[in-house]
Amino acid sequence: MSVAITFSTSGRVARQLRHDRRTVALLVVVPALLLALLYFMYEDSAATFDRIALIMLGIFPFVIMFLVTSIAMLRERTSGTLERLLTTPLGKVDLLFGYGIAFSVAAAVQGAVATGVTYWLLGLDTMGSPALVVLIAVVNAVLGVALGLLCSAFARTEFQAVQFLPVVVVPQILLCGLFVPREQMAGWLQAIADVLPLTYAVDALIEVGRSAEPTSTMWRDLIIVAGAAVVALVLAAATLRRRTP
Repeated sequence: MSVAITFSTSGRVARQLRHDRRTVALLVVVPALLLALLYFMYEDSAATFDRIALIMLGIFPFVIMFLVTSIAMLRERTSGTLERLLTTPLGKVDLLFGYGIAFSVAAAVQGAVATGVTYWLLGLDTMGSPALVVLIAVVNAVLGVALGLLCSAFARTEFQAVQFLPVVVVPQILLCGLFVPREQMAGWLQAIADVLPLTYAVDALIEVGRSAEPTSTMWRDLIIVAGAAVVALVLAAATLRRRTP
């Protein structure tokens, strides 16, 4: 892995993102609009809005980055761009970590905008700092990027890439504790939830919601999510193909 090549790759991906206005709107504008919709849904229940909106600030980046990244990498492969790039000194790890860095920057912008809108326009109230919410959102987005890159290796078309969404993403959303507290689930469902990284991201956000200072539990959960993202990136590098047959 070359640091210079990795950052050069991230710069290329960032430039591509900047010139794709629809993707920029999806990354930055759509989460804020969805949170505003959530606010009007729970306009008469501020406590419910605070709980759900806080968790969604972590879930939206995860879902959107998974979708965008899996399709973007598939296009690189099917167009032959990836095959040409890999004839240069660029390695697979350089490519994937470059993608991770570029989308991390995009996630930071996305998280800052969505968090700012939710706290200062929609009135979200938490004990912890909004900066911690942004940090968790960025790590969650990197996890989405890593899983998107990994899943794209097993897809031949964009439609197949999207099909991984209900397989990889939706079960994590259902079991993370958003709808039903995990302690109220059946034992086997709790066991599944305990090995899903999104569970720990939600736990970290809940810690921010109820504690004025960062807790050791929050940092532990955040490290687990970051570790899962690194593992997924390494696995993606191992399974990445130059071209889709």
